[in-house]
Amino acid sequence: MTTAPVKISAERLPHPPGPLGKWPQGVLKQFQEQPLEAMMAMFREYGDAIRFRAMLNFYGYLFFHPAHYQHILQDNNRNYTKMPHPSLSLLRPVVGNGLLTSDGDFWRRQRRLAAPAFHRKRIAAFATTMTAATDTMLENWHALAKDGRPLDVNEAMMHLTLEIVGKTLFSIDLTREADTVGEAFAVVNEEIAHLTSIPFADIGLKIPFLPTTRRINKNTAVLTQIVHGIIQERRQSNLETEDLLGMLMAARDEDSGEGMSDQQLHDEVMTIMLAGHETTAVALAWTFYLLSEHPAVRAELEAEVDGVLNGRLPTMDDMPNLPYTTMVLEESMRLYPPAYAIARWGNEEDEVGGYYVPKNAVITTSPYVTHRHPEFWDDPEQFDPQRFTPERKAERPRYAYLPFGGGPRICIGNSFAMTEATLLLASIVQRYRLSLVPGTRVALEPLITLRPKGHLMMTLTPR
Repeated sequence: MTTAPVKISAERLPHPPGPLGKWPQGVLKQFQEQPLEAMMAMFREYGDAIRFRAMLNFYGYLFFHPAHYQHILQDNNRNYTKMPHPSLSLLRPVVGNGLLTSDGDFWRRQRRLAAPAFHRKRIAAFATTMTAATDTMLENWHALAKDGRPLDVNEAMMHLTLEIVGKTLFSIDLTREADTVGEAFAVVNEEIAHLTSIPFADIGLKIPFLPTTRRINKNTAVLTQIVHGIIQERRQSNLETEDLLGMLMAARDEDSGEGMSDQQLHDEVMTIMLAGHETTAVALAWTFYLLSEHPAVRAELEAEVDGVLNGRLPTMDDMPNLPYTTMVLEESMRLYPPAYAIARWGNEEDEVGGYYVPKNAVITTSPYVTHRHPEFWDDPEQFDPQRFTPERKAERPRYAYLPFGGGPRICIGNSFAMTEATLLLASIVQRYRLSLVPGTRVALEPLITLRPKGHLMMTLTPR
């Protein structure tokens, strides 16, 4: 005899606690001005599960406990989709219906097609390209170091990771387009980040004469032209390359035998090009900032790198011998996770952590907050790579740390990103010591990713 499931209802379950704010704007202004501070303040006051009034009678839901992540991202993940979450709807005009924004069977198909490009053996083959590009950049740094000129480390990492994504995943040199991509994406990044906290902003994007819409469309067109060029160049060359682009172009539907349309290819290339370089670059920029502020950690990192590499470029075989290098990166992404928030749309009513969540709920989880949860992290604001020894990692719940998300939709490029970041960090640390320009005030800028605000200027000291 089977037992009928217990009906989820608002009468049986309480709503999460949280602020209502003043009518009619609720707490919208707080999120617009300081989203990270707003989430942290609510977490400290209300705990792990929060319902807040965004404006009028529209409510948002925040969840911060690892058990909540497991339920939303893993156990009941099919109920929690990306679309039509308002903030993700804003990305659709830029990246299309790619891996970042698609859902359901279409997403599963696209993910399955792209997955072989990120297999460990293929990533290993990319390692030489990653370190060679880094070595060229370091040679170009020589003149800056000699003259004592500072360097915008965030910008430098953006250029480097874009070059690597271009060469490894698309077999194309994007060096000349680096400034164009960077400038166009910076505008799109800022405009969309501003819109994410404005209700119904996705509707506004459909009105072409609005200033924000014009700026987004203009710069998206620049990015689209570059992506279109990548695809057309490959089609015209008839080059059969087993990179990501080649796999996507060769893929055929199991039922119809049809390949991807140019639009589908565009959406996936745009998604990978932007997401694939931005997040790693930001993670490295924050890492160099933290190392500059913590000389003891930097000294230990330099000792490991010098002992393993002895003056040569790192290889894939060196990865197991660079555990502290990896730990430094992991701790950096704990404090400053590039993907600082994870957005989902609740398709049906549900129970999360003993609380009622209605149908069509707008849900946000935040690794930035969870990575500071005192239940799982001692002295959470302290930079301490020793948190990531195998022993201490085993003591924490799986979803207490999720810089790449979790569940079936964990970032497809997580292994690629960690390999790239480790090899690049080891290569750079071996040659140069980066120090924050005295008097520089570093602030957080939570856009689509968590960037340093403005320029992250650092001086270079050859080692």
